[in-house]
Amino acid sequence: MRKIFFLHFLIIAVFFNKTKLSGQVAKAQNPIIFADVPDMSMIRVGDTYYMSSTTMHMSPGLPIMKSKDLVNWKTIGYVYDTLANMDELNLTNGKSTYGRGSWASSLRYHNGIFYVTTFAQTTGKTYIFSTKDIEKGNWKQISFKPSYHDHTLFFDDDGRTYMIYGAGKLKLIELNEDLSSVKPNTTEQVIIENASAPAGENIMLNSEGSQLFKVKGKYYLFNIVWPKGGMRTVLIHRADKITGPYEGRVALQDKGVAQGGLIDMPDGRWFSYLFRDYGAVGRIPYLVPVKWVDGWPVLGDGGKIPETLDLPAVKSLIPGIVNFDEFSRKKGEPALPLAWQWNHNPDNKLWSISERKGFLRLKTGRIDTSFVLARNTLTQRTIGPICSGITSLDVKKMKEGDFAGLCVLQKNYGQIGVQVGKGVKSIVVISAETGKPVEVQRIPLNTNIVFFKIECDFREKTDLAYFYYSLDGKDWKSIGKPLKMAYTLPHFMGYRFGLFNYATKNVGGYADFDYFKIEDKISKIN
Repeated sequence: MRKIFFLHFLIIAVFFNKTKLSGQVAKAQNPIIFADVPDMSMIRVGDTYYMSSTTMHMSPGLPIMKSKDLVNWKTIGYVYDTLANMDELNLTNGKSTYGRGSWASSLRYHNGIFYVTTFAQTTGKTYIFSTKDIEKGNWKQISFKPSYHDHTLFFDDDGRTYMIYGAGKLKLIELNEDLSSVKPNTTEQVIIENASAPAGENIMLNSEGSQLFKVKGKYYLFNIVWPKGGMRTVLIHRADKITGPYEGRVALQDKGVAQGGLIDMPDGRWFSYLFRDYGAVGRIPYLVPVKWVDGWPVLGDGGKIPETLDLPAVKSLIPGIVNFDEFSRKKGEPALPLAWQWNHNPDNKLWSISERKGFLRLKTGRIDTSFVLARNTLTQRTIGPICSGITSLDVKKMKEGDFAGLCVLQKNYGQIGVQVGKGVKSIVVISAETGKPVEVQRIPLNTNIVFFKIECDFREKTDLAYFYYSLDGKDWKSIGKPLKMAYTLPHFMGYRFGLFNYATKNVGGYADFDYFKIEDKISKIN
């Protein structure tokens, strides 16, 4: 093993030395983010780029990211802490909202104010958030019914504000001056009767995901469509007026990379930001160069997605998108870093990073029979092409029936943790690969401190997770069997690492997590 790692290190060293000697500059590679960051909406303000994305049922939600080069992104905040207080979002009374919550957002900057809009099937509402300082947050919220599907917010040059929304048949509404509702005495207007038409008649997924841009006086509407037997496809419609008429064309069909919009750079270059379904890791962002030909944005190099881009090299997603956490906090620091999101709304009475200094304490407060309906699972994205999640926990205060540990969360989840049964603590691996949880292996645990690791291999959509435990944090032992991970529509999200603790018999126990580490490597290098 040492020889393998040494050889790997030597190859990297030689590569970078040759690059330095030849004067070559490393370039960005697609995907620019090998992690689940779907439904992007981007803006540029001066020389700074901002992006919003979808995290659906997670709390806090609607992440905002920042970049100086369009390639390397850092999460700087969330638009809301809690979308709503209801059973589906709270995981109470047997209800959940997996795959729903808030969906594709629209990020805009207008007259010194940042706006993010979204919609939620769970609440049946459309939301408009605004702030003067996107980096500090303090978002103001307006909401109204109905829920306008995959809408794009647009401020026109004449001072009027619109939303375009829908699937297949695309519609336009005008908002009132303070954006608090649809403008009185106006009605929705169909601007494109069949927006899928440029992709043919045999359509599996009608055109949606609208994003509208105005360039040199013309309106450009981006959508995604999915022909049967084909792939996710980018459509662009163009018009001289926002109300149309619109002419449309297929703009890109390659690798299923689609849904997004346009962004320009201060030096005059244009790109299209899009994403690709990539198996269990989720929906991953790509950048595609754009050239303007006869008043149309032409995407890609000869209609293909380039592997490299004339932009700065992609750095690690650690710490900008995911991050370590020692659970030690200085005065004034937030309780949880921005890399963390709860699976649905948490019960804030049942977790703490202050009751034991340097530890995350997850307490039980109710009886649960299903892991996916248990509250207070704390999550971070997995990242590709490979990654490891590692944690250490103290299980001394767990009660009979409690189960605590590390997971990879999706409908077909996997868990490795400590379960207490008949007064005996055991290390247990659970696999829900078939959609139903099955105990794969159980071994006795005779200590209160234990370490867990899950390694994920997303290379070429291998989509396997491997489970390990250690009693000293150094000597790792494989346990159970690999989990074949699968991206499922009920959850509609890439796999996430999660820290969990829930009760099945008694309440009042707790588990203390010492740290969480994420690494962009695994031990199983083929």
